[in-house]
Amino acid sequence: MAALTLREVLDLDPVRAAEPALLAGEAALDRPVRWVHSSEVYEGANFLDGGELLLTNGFGLTDTDAEIRRRYVRELAARGASGLAVEIGRSLPTMPAEVTDEARRLGLPLLALHRVVPFVRITEAANRAIVARGLSGRSVVRPWGDDHTAALLADLADRAALNQPEVEARSALAGFHPGPGARLIGVSVHGTREVASVDRAVRLLGGASVLRAAFPGDVLALLALPASVPGDPIRAVQEAFRTAADPGLTVAVGHAVEAGSGWLRWSDTLRAARTTLELALTVPAAEPAVPEGPLVTSARALALERELTRGGVDANRDRLARLVQHALGPLLAWESAHPSDLVRTLEVHLRHGCSPTRTAALLHIGRQSLYQRLERIESLLGLEIDDPDLLGELLAAVCAHRVVRGMGAVARGRGLRTVA
Repeated sequence: MAALTLREVLDLDPVRAAEPALLAGEAALDRPVRWVHSSEVYEGANFLDGGELLLTNGFGLTDTDAEIRRRYVRELAARGASGLAVEIGRSLPTMPAEVTDEARRLGLPLLALHRVVPFVRITEAANRAIVARGLSGRSVVRPWGDDHTAALLADLADRAALNQPEVEARSALAGFHPGPGARLIGVSVHGTREVASVDRAVRLLGGASVLRAAFPGDVLALLALPASVPGDPIRAVQEAFRTAADPGLTVAVGHAVEAGSGWLRWSDTLRAARTTLELALTVPAAEPAVPEGPLVTSARALALERELTRGGVDANRDRLARLVQHALGPLLAWESAHPSDLVRTLEVHLRHGCSPTRTAALLHIGRQSLYQRLERIESLLGLEIDDPDLLGELLAAVCAHRVVRGMGAVARGRGLRTVA
C-alpha cells in the first residue's frame, strides 16, 4: 500500500491548525513523506536523504540576499525533500518572492504556515502517522533503514524541535537501545561516505551499540558504551578508531554523556564532535602527525581551540592577535628573521607538562637540542617557561597563534566549512 503522502500530512489536525497555504508544488502533493523534522540551520539540506518535509520558522532566510534564498530552495529540491513549510509572522513577515518563484520553477511543494503551532506538535503527529502506516503493514520508503537513522542524527545534531519520547521512539525504531548507565559519545568522521570504520570500531569496543549514517563527505555516529566497559570512555573510543579507521580519515570524538540525561545532552555530544571536526580540518595540529593512519582527536583535546574560536575566528581575530603579540612578540620577531621551530616547540612542551623527555620524543629531536631551544625561548621572552603563573597565558598564546594562522590560510585557500 502507498506511503503517507504530503496531502495526508496536510490533513493532520496540528498542521491544519497552523493554517497552511500552498504556494507552489500542487502537482507533487501525492509524493510520499518519509519523515518530518524541523531545522533552522541554513545548510540543513546536507542532512536530508530524500522524502522529508522540512519545517522552519524562516530565521535562516532572514538577512540574506535573493540568490542565497534561491540556492536554499534548489538544495532542498536536489536532496529530494518532499516539501518545505515556513512559519510566517515571526522571523519572516511574508514569504520572500524569490523563494516562491524558485519552488514553483522546481515543483517543490512550498507551504506558508500562518499560525504559530509548536513544531514538536506537528512532527509528533506526522511521524506517529508515518510509523503507524508502517506498522499496519503498509510500505513506507525504507522505514527502518539508515534514512530514519540519518534523520534522527541530523535532528539531534541540529538541536531541532524534539522531545524525549520522540527521540526514544525513533531510536528504538533504529535499533538503538542504550542500557542503564550507558555512556553516549558523538563521533564525526570526515573523508568517507562509508560507515565501515564506525562498525569496526564498535566491534572493537565490545558490547557497544550505535546510531550511524553517512552524509555528504562525513559520517555521523552516536555510540553507546555499556556501563561494564571500564576506564575512560573517550580514550577507549579514540583507541578503537585509531585501529579501525582507514588512513587519511579524520575522526572527531565528542564528550561522554549519560544515556539517561536527556536528548539535549545527546545533542551536545554530537554537536561537540562536529565542532571538533571543523577545527581538526581547519587548524594545524599542535603536535607532529602520525605518518600513517587516521587523525583521531576529541573535543577535550581541542578544548582550548574551541574556546578561543567561540563565536567564530573573525569575531575574535583582533583579540587573539593582541594576545599573541603581548605574550610572544619577541619570539615571533626572532622566527621571522631566523628559520626555527621555537613556537611549536614551546606549545608541545607546555601541552605535555613541560616534560623534556616527552617533548623531545614528539619533536623527534635529542634532549640536548631541546634544551638549547628552550634556553633560546626563555632568553627571548625574558621568563622561565615552567613558571606556574605563566603557563596559562603562554599556552593560550601559542594556541591562538596556530589557530589564527591556520584558519586564515584555509579561509584564503578554499573557504571555511561551517557547522552548527
